[in-house]
Amino acid sequence: MASEFALYLQAVTEQAAVEAQQTGSATIEAEHLLLAIATAEQDEVQGLLGSVGLDRQGFRDALEGEFRQSLGAAGISFPEDGLPGPSPSPGKPSRLGTSAKLVIERGMIAAGTKKKLRPEHLLLGVLELNVGTVPRALDVAGVDRAEFKARVRESLSDE
Repeated sequence: MASEFALYLQAVTEQAAVEAQQTGSATIEAEHLLLAIATAEQDEVQGLLGSVGLDRQGFRDALEGEFRQSLGAAGISFPEDGLPGPSPSPGKPSRLGTSAKLVIERGMIAAGTKKKLRPEHLLLGVLELNVGTVPRALDVAGVDRAEFKARVRESLSDE
């Protein structure tokens, strides 16, 4: 019988594949996992994300801000009416990209043992990323990652 966390991880990974497909990505990456985590029905994680303004739409807005900022750093400006949206992929990707693998690995390390794994550990795995799209998007959103990590760890110790 699958553990509660295994079922949660499976649901999040399946939703992350949908998110990746919608953005035309060939692999599931950390940003797709975080969008899926923000969508999953898990009260503790929803509360933690909401406390820093990161519901699904809040994170999408942060990703768009990160994209604009990255293009701006390369000297590319946006037209007034914005850029067209991404072209969805014909199928859902089934492979995890490097950043998604790191999220899962770091979440498992944070738990210590498989028996202690909780959805919050996956969120910690996301917050442990130091480079890439997700940390830049969290910066754009004004999230203090160190403080947020501490809050997530505190929620785990309360249980």
